[in-house]
Order: sequence, then C-alpha cells, then structure tokens
Amino acid sequence: MKRLLFATTLSLMTAGSSVAQTVILVRHAEKVDASADPVLSEAGQRRAFDLAVALGDADLTHVFTSPLQRTVLTARPAAEAHAINPEVISFEGGTEAHVRRVADRVRALPDDAVVLVVGHSNTIPLIAGALGETGPSEMRDCEYDRLILIPVEDDGDSPAIITRYGEPANC
Repeated sequence: MKRLLFATTLSLMTAGSSVAQTVILVRHAEKVDASADPVLSEAGQRRAFDLAVALGDADLTHVFTSPLQRTVLTARPAAEAHAINPEVISFEGGTEAHVRRVADRVRALPDDAVVLVVGHSNTIPLIAGALGETGPSEMRDCEYDRLILIPVEDDGDSPAIITRYGEPANC
C-alpha cells in the first residue's frame, strides 16, 4: 500500500508537469564503514536498487551527486534505468558552495525537468531549503530512507512531500 501511494504521488508530480520542475532529494544509501569515502554496504546496495525501483515510473531527466562514492553508487541504478549520466557537483569552496551549485544547476534546467539529487545528511536539508522547501531542516545520521519530492515553481512556493522508500532505516 505504501509503495502504491508513493508511486501515485510521484506519478502525479512528474506526469506532464509544465508548471514546475520536480526535484527528488535523497541521502546516499548505507555505507560500508565510517571512512572518508566508503562504498555502499550490502544494505546500501539494496537501498540503491530500491531507489531505482521506486523511481521506475518517474521520467528522470537529470541526476546530480556529490563527488563521494556513496552518492554516485546510490544514484547509479536509477540513472542507468533512465539512461542518464549523473553529473557530479563539486564540494570546492565547502558545503555552502556545493549547495548553491546544486540549486543553481536545478534552476537552470527546463521547466519540465525531473531531477534526482543524491547527497548527504548535512546537504540534503540545505539543498531542499535552497529550493524553497520550508519543512524539516535536519536529517539524522541514521536516516537513509527519506525521500523528498519538491515541485520547484517560479513563485518560490515549493510544498514538498516527504516520504520513505526501501526498508525502514534503523533509527
């Protein structure tokens, strides 16, 4: 039932939207360890696959990630399913500069773009805010299953839908 509701919501937001871009924000999936640039754990690999399944009916046009392996690996199955080469957005200049670059890239896209952004627990809430979302601003370090759908409209009023995908996070 939860999957059906999510799929219906996603379809309504992305189907023929000429008024707003649709931006889908997720944190990277579970990592294998706490090193600086780890790959995904087995659970993370399953979650990346679950993300691709959840976004199967979305008409993704763009995928953005940070330069770290865990975001690239999380995005890869969804990007491949939509024949998209993910664009890596640099951390040069720090977190604020990264967030600004992601938001600027999204705003520069066509009105009908459907964008997946895979980031981190400290960047996804900031990116959502930079795109006009006023909802929850923090993401717990153990939270891997949150998915934020944002219609980015010209008037800056972006009522987001916050949902979950894959197995519930162990928080």
